[in-house]
Amino acid sequence: EEENLEVEEEEDDGGAGVGSPDSFPPRSFPSQGTLLPRLPSEPGMTLLTIRIEKIGLKDAGQCIDPYVTVSVKDINGIDLTPVQDTPMASRKEDTYVHFNVEIEIQKHVEKLTKGAAIFFEFKHYKPKKRFTSTKCFAFMEMDEIKAGQIVIEL
Repeated sequence: EEENLEVEEEEDDGGAGVGSPDSFPPRSFPSQGTLLPRLPSEPGMTLLTIRIEKIGLKDAGQCIDPYVTVSVKDINGIDLTPVQDTPMASRKEDTYVHFNVEIEIQKHVEKLTKGAAIFFEFKHYKPKKRFTSTKCFAFMEMDEIKAGQIVIEL
């Protein structure tokens, strides 16, 4: 099911609490992405890098300026890390949108709260309506994360 979300400038609502959207740096237009660097390693702590290779969609070739927004949220939907956008897709081929990009999760796995999940929102521009739409999304709960390739349903 498709949900339309308009992209607007964030408004300042005053003080930024822990985990509130204002506690993280403002996001820019994602043409180059807003990916963040790898965290420094700490003994006994696990770093998580997620590679998004491609997304399969029946109308993949019709998506304009597609990208993926990656966020880590707690059980109440509060962001636990800064939200990151991939650069726009590297290519569209048949029923696939190719990204081939790595996202560095900005918190060690052991420091994520119980019930946390990683969300992937596939977004594209709709010129007739002049806004960016979330076409579909997927998420992974922490117990689903393991080394190697994983296919998630959108």
